[in-house]
Amino acid sequence: MNLEIPLWFEIGTYIALGVILAADIFLAYRRPHVPSTRESALWITFYVVLALVFAGLMLLIGDAEHAGQFVAGWLTEYSLSIDNLFVFLIIMARFSVPRRYQQEILMVGIILALIFRGIFIVLGAALISNFSWIFYLFGLFLIYTAANQAFTGHDDEEANENRLIRMLRRRIPITDGFEGAKLKTTIDGKRFFTPVLIVFIALGTTDLVFALDSIPAIFGITQEPFLVFTANVFALMGLRQLYFLLGDLVDKLVYLKYGIAFILAFIGVKLFFHALHENELPFINGGHHVDWAPEISTVVSLAVIVGSMALAVIASVIKLRIDGRKVPSDTPE
Repeated sequence: MNLEIPLWFEIGTYIALGVILAADIFLAYRRPHVPSTRESALWITFYVVLALVFAGLMLLIGDAEHAGQFVAGWLTEYSLSIDNLFVFLIIMARFSVPRRYQQEILMVGIILALIFRGIFIVLGAALISNFSWIFYLFGLFLIYTAANQAFTGHDDEEANENRLIRMLRRRIPITDGFEGAKLKTTIDGKRFFTPVLIVFIALGTTDLVFALDSIPAIFGITQEPFLVFTANVFALMGLRQLYFLLGDLVDKLVYLKYGIAFILAFIGVKLFFHALHENELPFINGGHHVDWAPEISTVVSLAVIVGSMALAVIASVIKLRIDGRKVPSDTPE
């Protein structure tokens, strides 16, 4: 069932989201600071309420099915954005970015994420409309990503980034210290890049990798480009404030990656079933649709996504409390 929405609503949505993002960028660069816990919490609440209001409008203008698809897609992208946030924390710590200027640099990372995801949404929509078998590839890719998420860490990414940094320093004049959030500086009449350049490249490569994961994931929830794009934008809005609100807590949510991995694997299986149901490949069932392949509903998808994230967070918090109570016998009180 295709989603039919008025053109004025679609255009109005794009304008409203553009204005909100522009205001967020303006505030980040106009008043560079470390947001307080209260400020970050208020902004995140605002963005969450905004997403829920949009879901309500989709319910009124569209139907319950597409409103549910948006919420499921938004939650999926939000969970992947939190994982993205974890890598942002590593990058900021690794390059010792001054905390006062982190929100300016974060905005660049978020803008790059929007650009990459926008490109992949257009490409993904074009592939889906012309090649139904692409769902097989999307499904297998998500299952592989889920396994990679669950059983590997970020050590390989760190090694690759270190090689990239060494290569850049050999070819580009880069200073050792930061000068605020400036990209370039002048020393003895010569122009140099600051380490901000390296941070931007690290954030950009991270955004590219996460865009490759997130777009097949949300196409497993809905194939409506409008819902795919808006779910991604709403998931990325407030990411800067969430960064300062959670801080090192993200690193302590040890089971979060397993919850995200389960969601990716579930959507991968869902995509594979959908591919079987729409099958046109001649070497599978003679090129005919596989009728026994189940179609997983939006309600089931939403329940699995919410349940997986809730279970991962609750289990992580319980582990934190248990570890906090353990005091070594040889440690003075």
